[in-house]
Amino acid sequence: MATHWGRKETIIWPPHVPLMSYSAVAVALLLTCLLFWQRVRFAMPPLEQAYIGDYVRARAGAAFHLKNNYRLIYLGGGKAKPRLAFPFDFTRGKMTLPSGRSAPFALADLARSEGYEFPFLGPARKYTDASMYRWLHDVIFGGESLLAIFAARLIGGGLILVVLLTLAVPQDIKRFRQMKYGRVLRGPFMLTPRQFNSVAKGEGIGFKTTESPRMMRIPLRKEAQHIQIMGDTGVGKTQLIMQILRQIRDRKDSAIVYDPACEYIQRFFEKERGDIVLNPLDDRCPYWGPAQEMASNAEADAIAASLYQRKTDVIDEFFHDTPAQIFAHLLKLGPTPHQLAAWMASDAELLKRVQGTEMAFYIDKKAGPQRAGVLSSLTLVAKSFRLLPEKDENRPVWNARTWAKKRQGWIFITSRPAERDTLRPLHSLWIDLLVMRLLTAPQPGQRPVWFVIDELASLQKLPQLHTAITENRKSKNPLVLGFQGKAQLEVTYGHLAEVMLSQPATKIFMKTAEPKAAEWISEAIGKVEIERLKETKFDGTRSGKNFTMERQIEPLVMGSEISGLDDRHAYLKLGNNVARFAFDYLDLPTPTTDFIPRKMADGGLAFDPDTLEPIQQEDKERPESMDSEPVAAVSGDAPIVQEKSPRPIPWPVQQVMEQVEVVPTNPSSHVQEIAHSLPSSDAPDAQEHSDDEQISFELRPS
Repeated sequence: MATHWGRKETIIWPPHVPLMSYSAVAVALLLTCLLFWQRVRFAMPPLEQAYIGDYVRARAGAAFHLKNNYRLIYLGGGKAKPRLAFPFDFTRGKMTLPSGRSAPFALADLARSEGYEFPFLGPARKYTDASMYRWLHDVIFGGESLLAIFAARLIGGGLILVVLLTLAVPQDIKRFRQMKYGRVLRGPFMLTPRQFNSVAKGEGIGFKTTESPRMMRIPLRKEAQHIQIMGDTGVGKTQLIMQILRQIRDRKDSAIVYDPACEYIQRFFEKERGDIVLNPLDDRCPYWGPAQEMASNAEADAIAASLYQRKTDVIDEFFHDTPAQIFAHLLKLGPTPHQLAAWMASDAELLKRVQGTEMAFYIDKKAGPQRAGVLSSLTLVAKSFRLLPEKDENRPVWNARTWAKKRQGWIFITSRPAERDTLRPLHSLWIDLLVMRLLTAPQPGQRPVWFVIDELASLQKLPQLHTAITENRKSKNPLVLGFQGKAQLEVTYGHLAEVMLSQPATKIFMKTAEPKAAEWISEAIGKVEIERLKETKFDGTRSGKNFTMERQIEPLVMGSEISGLDDRHAYLKLGNNVARFAFDYLDLPTPTTDFIPRKMADGGLAFDPDTLEPIQQEDKERPESMDSEPVAAVSGDAPIVQEKSPRPIPWPVQQVMEQVEVVPTNPSSHVQEIAHSLPSSDAPDAQEHSDDEQISFELRPS
């Protein structure tokens, strides 16, 4: 659709007349007359052409029993007595009349053999119209009535009128609607899905709507400029994302799916395709370590920045930037995830590895609260790394650095609500790493990669996301972002949220009950300048009407309309085209289990949650098949569950514990006791000695 600069200036006249319909009728009549003329001029014999006017006049007069003057055609010339001309007296050809005018017919051989040379008009005589009509009907026109002669032309004229009215009536209706509700001069246009397809002419990602059998598609070139879906929980965001994922699967493109509710993995996971599940608590998760993501030492800072991000836009850089510097330094030493977790949990290990660097001052023992704040920030990530699979578990190894080169299979980053907060740093790091690795355009043989991030606000701040939204268009790796409201992103990204929300070319807005968010959506869709015809009536001695044009600016979609949308109803905005559409529920089969728990992924519980009694070590190591029996899978979207059989309550062990004596195996524990009894001036030496040595205990029966 071409861009119109400035206003559309037209004259609306006359104000209350179906001008296009009247024009259609006039054109149809004109074309019908042309068809009649063609029938008379080129399809009638010469004598019928000469009498057609009298035939029409006689037919009309016969209905009223009238008499009129008629001039009949005779044959003359030579010595023959003039007689009335009949149709068989003429044939095709040309002849010259006595007046010198050329006639498009010729006399037949029979008339010439009788001595006639030319036709001529006889004198006017009065005849009754009924008798003249019968003579012309039977003798000249061969028994054909006027309706039979022009029947084909009348049908053609009627068809022309129908076609023209079909085109004209909608235009008049549109014109009357414009006069009633106003004519849009500038701003976005509200379209139906059919109109959107005709205007956009898209061949890219589409959405199945209830208004049209064809999918409402966006242009292929607009896919790389990202898709944004915004709406409250339960209004249909997941359904639209599933439509997108089905088309990505059909194209055989790759996808990175952030699935915080384990909804997409059940429907789109394919092991044969090489799909990967990134969830340390899931048994399908491969081995991964942050040190394996590094292609250079400089990338350690980017990895650390992804892990240590502020949850809000409040200025507290020190307790996020400083742990990030220490983590980046540790990462350059090439540790495994569990080694990293062990280092970050021990201040002695940290001091040993940052000794001689400027970072040693941050966690110096004399730093006081600063040291405690930095160490506590470091340990926030350590608990996530402890959940990762260990290297000796015989699992396949995966990292974003090598996957970005092959781009084989899909990646599902999943979690369950209970573990979402614990896994949030890992999820954010994985997505950030993949975005960073895929900022380059696909090479020959590489598939485009789609980033599908549902519930974007459930992740911590992604440093690379802003870069991906603003620059990923060049890499041809589209982003599909789903979230509930603008306020969610503003809490995490601050003033950058406005820029990030404005970048996606395709925006889909659904119901949101938050008033400010609804007003923001109304502003995002845009305002229009409308011109209305204002009619003023005068009731007085000189009654009349006065028409004036007024212009005003108003939103194309009001905020209250956004708040009142039904479920599975949305507005799609692409440029200045806004399509209002609805869609049905898409029920896809769930052939894959959403979550397969990894055995001893978090160390296991040390007690029975029902009885709060300690679990014996042999019970922990007992195979799961001995304590449980499978239950049939629940139909629908419910995951496969297993119900454990009741276990007998263990006997109390209090008497045994009372007979156990705690004996220190390291004499340094006595040093610590002595240090507490010494004066404060001697305490530091004892304290320093106790920090350098590891104190251990063992249980001995008394």
